[in-house]
Amino acid sequence: MTYVRKDASKLTRTERRRFVEALLEVKRRGEYDEFVRLHIAHFVGDGDRGLRAAHMTPSFLPWHRRFLLDLERALRRVDSSVTVPYWDWTRDRTATSVPWTDELLGGNGRPGDRQVMTGPFAHAAGKWTIRVGVTDGEFLIRDLGRSRSPIDLPTRDDLNRALDDPVYDVPPWDSTVTQGFRNKLEGWGSGSGSWRNHNRVHRWVGGAMLTGASVNDPVFWLVHAFVDLQWYRWQRRYRGHRYLPAQPPGPGSAQYGRIVARHQRLPPWHVTPDQLEDMSTVYRYA
Repeated sequence: MTYVRKDASKLTRTERRRFVEALLEVKRRGEYDEFVRLHIAHFVGDGDRGLRAAHMTPSFLPWHRRFLLDLERALRRVDSSVTVPYWDWTRDRTATSVPWTDELLGGNGRPGDRQVMTGPFAHAAGKWTIRVGVTDGEFLIRDLGRSRSPIDLPTRDDLNRALDDPVYDVPPWDSTVTQGFRNKLEGWGSGSGSWRNHNRVHRWVGGAMLTGASVNDPVFWLVHAFVDLQWYRWQRRYRGHRYLPAQPPGPGSAQYGRIVARHQRLPPWHVTPDQLEDMSTVYRYA
């Protein structure tokens, strides 16, 4: 049966509570930290060697779609009523709006060490200790809006610039491309001030969201559910347009063996981008 992912601002009090409780239980069982490890392992950049599956690559969208599904399945094993909500950062744009409320994700980090002190994921509450990361810190940190050098969240116009591109991706299939829906949504560009859409949201949240261990902040899932919603919208707008590349680059290409084509296996799963393009029998968006 198809289930529904909702806007976080539209969740009922009961839905918010059940989502939080399911996340905390997945964390208590030790499953959550495996998601953090998996994301760190697949955070491979343009300048690194080997296959890029999760970032700076065409498979950014199907990789995170499957990643979200795995987390959602873990949550639903705890409570079958739970789905991953999405955060519409084009509308809820302040550090006190949804999802930064005490009954959902908690608020900003305190001055100084940026430790989150409110909500269910505050270290002081005793249920959210960081065990896997790129630093030794045990508590969740945030710097909403980037206090020392403020930035704004992406706008609806920023999203529309991505959605208006009818081509999924273009050569050389990396962070440098200026055309194609995928990178316009993922948000890479030249220079530190050129972060767009998904990347700019990570920068705006700060703290854990700045690293490959960004999964340590539960907002990661709400961000990527909204990113997935944009892919869903793009797919409905351009029904004849598909994931690219359809075929892998040849041996003479600098991208040979470095990206996943439409019918190739998407690590670490035994699934292809082609198989992840249509999720209509699994979930839909409200």
